[in-house]
Amino acid sequence: MSKEYQIQQLPVSDIAERFGTPLYVYDGDVLQQVYQELRGLLTPDVELFYSLKANPNISIVNILREMGAQAEVCSLAELHTAVQAGVAPESIIFLGPGKSDDEITACINLGIYAIVCESFQELERIENIAASEGRIVSVALRVNPSFSVKGSRLTMGGKPRQFGMDEQSVLQGKERFKSFSHLEIMGLHVYMGTRMLDVEPIVQNTRHILELAERIENELDIKLRMVDVGGGLGVPYHEGEQFLSIATLTEQLNPMFESFRRSHANTRLFMELGRYLVGTCGMLVSRALYVKQSYGEHFVVTDGGTNCHMAAVGTGSYVKRNFPIASLTRYGESPVAEYNITGPLCTPNDVVGKRVLLPPVERGDLIGVFHSGAYGPTASPTHFLSHGSPAEVLIVAGEAHLIRERDTPQDLLSKQRLIQVSHTAITN
Repeated sequence: MSKEYQIQQLPVSDIAERFGTPLYVYDGDVLQQVYQELRGLLTPDVELFYSLKANPNISIVNILREMGAQAEVCSLAELHTAVQAGVAPESIIFLGPGKSDDEITACINLGIYAIVCESFQELERIENIAASEGRIVSVALRVNPSFSVKGSRLTMGGKPRQFGMDEQSVLQGKERFKSFSHLEIMGLHVYMGTRMLDVEPIVQNTRHILELAERIENELDIKLRMVDVGGGLGVPYHEGEQFLSIATLTEQLNPMFESFRRSHANTRLFMELGRYLVGTCGMLVSRALYVKQSYGEHFVVTDGGTNCHMAAVGTGSYVKRNFPIASLTRYGESPVAEYNITGPLCTPNDVVGKRVLLPPVERGDLIGVFHSGAYGPTASPTHFLSHGSPAEVLIVAGEAHLIRERDTPQDLLSKQRLIQVSHTAITN
């Protein structure tokens, strides 16, 4: 039987009518449930950090902070977002292979917990800036380990990468590290991969990282005050994928973490999560503008395409696979045909879903792309054709709150500057 999709008992049509489309809608209940389940099952020996890159909206960051998450940031804007959301500087770490002098200086002046360094040249740059500021700066080393990751949809380490410092270089760098007089090498960070949905690879990677931490302590003759085992916990997007079993994962990880803490009582353990915490709470809602056929295939042209949701086109995959997509207007009704869900862009690549089984679609219907809370507008070409960023709405306690206004043409034009050039100047 068909019925309209609801979020916390709010009809999606009411949300779309109030805020317009396309828009992202985040369910605050789902966001809290995901965090609380993980926090309740994972040993308290491990602290959780939210990776703002997944969704840097200040309201999302604030909710996670209120539940106890700390912050991992990768840009000056993310740093300011975390602080304005109420995250204490001492609860922030800053990552990224290409930090600017302004970003390094801001980290030093704010007094964040650690700058995670990714090259010897970066260490030298931080040393120089710290010296000019008259400060001693806490830094962690992002290490690209010699072991390889399995079970990751996108491998971030264990092979030539722009990320981190190769394990062998770190282990042989004892004298070089000692030459820095304004840096305290106090931590280790390893991030192996992302979107892992199987327990065993995560357990193996974590074991290897903790073993690497002990090797680094022994070889460099230092005591680590933090070990960040990364994260990479996945969200199922495509047909055939299953949710990661957090109960099984924590059952295997907890003894490992607790054993490490017993022998390293003064070392904090961090796990950073982005996609896992926010992915399932969000949905892109777009409206069908036109329904048409071309050479025997059905097309639904919506007002929200890849400019709003580039992640849904399968970036990084050789084979295009669909996110979960449904008719929100006729939710639960039996499908009758395959539809290609496209957007308003002047490119044949603007296809959000291919051959999606749906009930009959008519102009004005609402289409939902689920599991879209991570890497939505911020990882999309929102300025293509000058459409701008969509609105973002957060549902909390049955009430809808606008947490980002959609861009207007004037918003986009306000950053541009019109100069008057004479015809003579052009021809000359």
